[in-house]
Amino acid sequence: MIQTFKGGCLCGAVRYSVEAEPGMVGDCYCVDCRRSSGTTHCTHAVVPESALSVSGELTFYDRPADSGNLVRRGFCGRCGSAVYSTNLGLPGMAFIRVSSMDDPEQAAPQMTVYASRAPSWAQLDRRRPVFETMPQGGPEAVLADV
Repeated sequence: MIQTFKGGCLCGAVRYSVEAEPGMVGDCYCVDCRRSSGTTHCTHAVVPESALSVSGELTFYDRPADSGNLVRRGFCGRCGSAVYSTNLGLPGMAFIRVSSMDDPEQAAPQMTVYASRAPSWAQLDRRRPVFETMPQGGPEAVLADV
């Protein structure tokens, strides 16, 4: 059964629907995720971009990741809420911000990446795989190994 989940931004100008099970859900403590979230980390649910339907207008900010791959972060230009991103290293995939989901219980994290960049006071869940940086082979290896 294909899972459907919905979400959007704080002001409601951007809404989305996804008709797919997340292939992976993970916490990322890299500097870019920390800064773009305004907190210690981001939690992303990875889904096929073709399963994502967005209404409303997103603004995108492009920045190279540590890997050199370009990451495009989509956010509401009106309220600033982060909605999803893409990574050129994983074409066809969308990284939904779990914080933007209507029901974040639908996407529990399975792993943590860039734990070495987490603040010392962050409480990492060590019951699941924790990687100090991005695992060998990059994001593709994370998806394949989970």
